[in-house]
Amino acid sequence: MGIGGQDPDGPEGVLAIDLVLDTSTQGTWEVLDVRGEVDAYTAPRLRERILELVNAGKYRIVANLEGVEFMDSTGLGVLVGGLKRVREHDGTLALVCTKPAVLRVLAITGLNEVFPLHQTVDEAVAS
Repeated sequence: MGIGGQDPDGPEGVLAIDLVLDTSTQGTWEVLDVRGEVDAYTAPRLRERILELVNAGKYRIVANLEGVEFMDSTGLGVLVGGLKRVREHDGTLALVCTKPAVLRVLAITGLNEVFPLHQTVDEAVAS
């Protein structure tokens, strides 16, 4: 990330909030910590990470969205795509989210009824 939050690899003159993705294992779950903004610019990186996990045989994934400040329809599409991929292997993609802005987007789209939602990572991996 360049000076002032400008991404030197991004479109010229466009400020980009970086997306940080970290993965850890907790029991039989892969925990994907997502921080930053998930939008049309950053969502492809999230898609790639989810596909990497699935291709590595990881079908029980928790996406920890506690560090997500904003998510648009592109990000939602990536999560839905990830859910479809893991379900092909009888897996699941659970979400950890307590942020009102992200929860509102999930509720408006009805995805709060599709994804297992949890308050904490510990709660998610215990299910």
